[in-house]
Amino acid sequence: MNSRHVHRTQVALAALILAPIAFLEPQSAGVVFPRQHGERHTESSSMDTTRKHNRLFYEKSPYLRQHAYNPVDWYPWGEEAFERAREEDKPIFLSIGYSTCHWCHVMERESFENEALAALLNQHFVSIKVDREERPDVDRIYMTALHAMGQNGGWPMSMFLTPELKPFYGGTYFPPESRYGRAGFPDVLRRIHDVWEKENLKVLESANTITGFLEEVSAGSAPAGVPGVDALDHGFKVFTETYDPVFGGFGGGPKFPRPSVFNFLLRYYRRTGNPDALEMTEKSLQKISLGGIYDHIGGGFHRYSVDGEWRVPHFEKMLYDQAQLLNAYVDLYQLVHNPYYAAVIGETAEYLLRDLSSPLGGFYSAEDADSPRPESPEEEGEGAFYIWSMSEVMEILGPDGELFCTYYGIREEGNAPVDPQHEFTGKNILYVAQSPAYASRAERTELDSLRAGLAQGRTKLLAVRSMRPRPHRDDKVITSWNGLTIGALARAAAVLRKPEYLRGARRAADFVWKELYDPEKKILLRRYRDGESRFEGQLADYAYLTQGFLDLYEASFDPRWLLRAIELTHRQIDLFWDGAHGGFFETSGKDPSVLFRMKEHYDGAEPSGNSVAVMNLLRLAHLLDDQEFLSLAQKTLSAFGTTLEKQPVAMPNMAAALDLFHTSPLQIVVAGRRQDQKTEAILAQIGGRYLPNRVVLFLDGGEDEQLLKSEIPWIANYGMIEGQPTAYVCQNYVCDLPTSSPQKVGELIDAKSATPR
Repeated sequence: MNSRHVHRTQVALAALILAPIAFLEPQSAGVVFPRQHGERHTESSSMDTTRKHNRLFYEKSPYLRQHAYNPVDWYPWGEEAFERAREEDKPIFLSIGYSTCHWCHVMERESFENEALAALLNQHFVSIKVDREERPDVDRIYMTALHAMGQNGGWPMSMFLTPELKPFYGGTYFPPESRYGRAGFPDVLRRIHDVWEKENLKVLESANTITGFLEEVSAGSAPAGVPGVDALDHGFKVFTETYDPVFGGFGGGPKFPRPSVFNFLLRYYRRTGNPDALEMTEKSLQKISLGGIYDHIGGGFHRYSVDGEWRVPHFEKMLYDQAQLLNAYVDLYQLVHNPYYAAVIGETAEYLLRDLSSPLGGFYSAEDADSPRPESPEEEGEGAFYIWSMSEVMEILGPDGELFCTYYGIREEGNAPVDPQHEFTGKNILYVAQSPAYASRAERTELDSLRAGLAQGRTKLLAVRSMRPRPHRDDKVITSWNGLTIGALARAAAVLRKPEYLRGARRAADFVWKELYDPEKKILLRRYRDGESRFEGQLADYAYLTQGFLDLYEASFDPRWLLRAIELTHRQIDLFWDGAHGGFFETSGKDPSVLFRMKEHYDGAEPSGNSVAVMNLLRLAHLLDDQEFLSLAQKTLSAFGTTLEKQPVAMPNMAAALDLFHTSPLQIVVAGRRQDQKTEAILAQIGGRYLPNRVVLFLDGGEDEQLLKSEIPWIANYGMIEGQPTAYVCQNYVCDLPTSSPQKVGELIDAKSATPR
């Protein structure tokens, strides 16, 4: 069976379902339809218990609780809903989204709050609501099915299942009546009910065909062998073909930052010295940080840009974007040492610690794109929290406002080059319209004075903005995303020597280990909210958190983080390893409601769990001299070898791991006391260099040193010499003569920097 056969089967069923409905081909949801404004439900800490609510009232997910007062008879994902569907022989309507999803809010307002439409759902369907951030395993199954049906993905995802949870029809956003080239939701519901009653065998045939295809996909293919370095060359060539040399990034608008690509490109630059790889990365990251996709007032990055110039963002902010882009700017700063990138790192880290850090320590998941308009709080608007009129800026900044407006492209008529929904009329999205040097010359202002004035203006605007109604914040703590953030803050702390970033990373790591790790079962849980830790951890939770702990160890040199990374990796192997084909499944297979154990490879908005797992295995193998970890990494690369050979651009993070596999990494051991200035100088030599294929161990002469040496035999004879901080720079565990000179450490690293095997 192949996807073409699935598509033919689905087309036949779609024709049967939709034949009586005036219908055009669906388009992907997200940026092409007019936005609808008005009040929507956002959860508050004191929900009204006197109003009629449904079962979602008792859930912790902010997304599910946003639907708690819908007249739809919603169920959370679980056996109660499945049993009712089986007993009443009704199809399941499955709606998947997340709390900061704009079109999820629109469909709720238009359809799920509509009494007549809710009655239709309640009469003929069993309706289930899923938060994709809590249950990415459920989302992955049905998104794969939607793609197999020949449809574009997106959220909200609207799927129709048999009582046995097999998908037979689906889409994304359905309007309340036929428009935008989409069938109206009530018409779809009536027709699906009619077909379910009268053409049930055809529906079940379609469901079985799609499920059979999913089963084949989940089974994987035979290992193809580990590709050579030519796969890296192929991937680089394809990226050069889609690169935008004017505005950076790849392709046209809308443009999504994809940090895994920058991870690959900078490693490729390190391997080959090809300046184009560095130029593509620096131009892209520069343009992103200068554009409206970057929050110039409060720091941090919005989800994507609707245009090709990074000017007009979709204003949603996701934790995983902040973490990955923070890492990318740290890498770039290590290479070029431009203080501008250090400023971007600092502002992003401050945003994380100020606005997304929980008082308990973990990091929240996201902030919404929509918020009440300051001038009309009864209405919500895209980006209302972030945009400004020129008169507002001038009133706040006074005589300094003119220069500020020139620099940030603020105009009286507004500055949005793309505004199909007319939301930004007369408003401005801040972006850097002039270089500092140009603006300084134009205004006859000294450059340092200009920068100081701009910083002061941003501080004033931030203070005013903080008084506006804030966007909804999804305050779930997701294990995997916290792993990314812990690692990014730790790396930023090590490179910029910022102890406050390290404290934030440690607080989050302590929180996750306390609240989301079950020491009795030795498993991770995925989500914490409002005192509840729930849902079995998945591959990404283990892999991302392991990565975060490894980065935290190399920033703090507290051995407990290294030991926990080792522990998590062993448990990950126990739970997810595919002994037949290699690589890791996304789930443990213990939940019978998840039809198949999928194996993800695509590095998209988030890197795949497999690509992060391979990198972790290689890092640990080189830290510990562990051949088992090295073998598992090799088998995983082999399992995805065909895709790496043919479509390396689909998995740039895996290609980055392939680069490490084909490299002899450095092992650097530093022995000393942390409060010693010479020790810090040695560590600064390491942190100041872009050395992606290296591992670092630290020996403090005390109990921590003995603990590490008991776990890592190859460092047994290393330590301080004559009481002085000492560094050992090694490759394949063969070391140069130890040195106590920070300058000499830098020279040894430069002379011995990782080279291809």
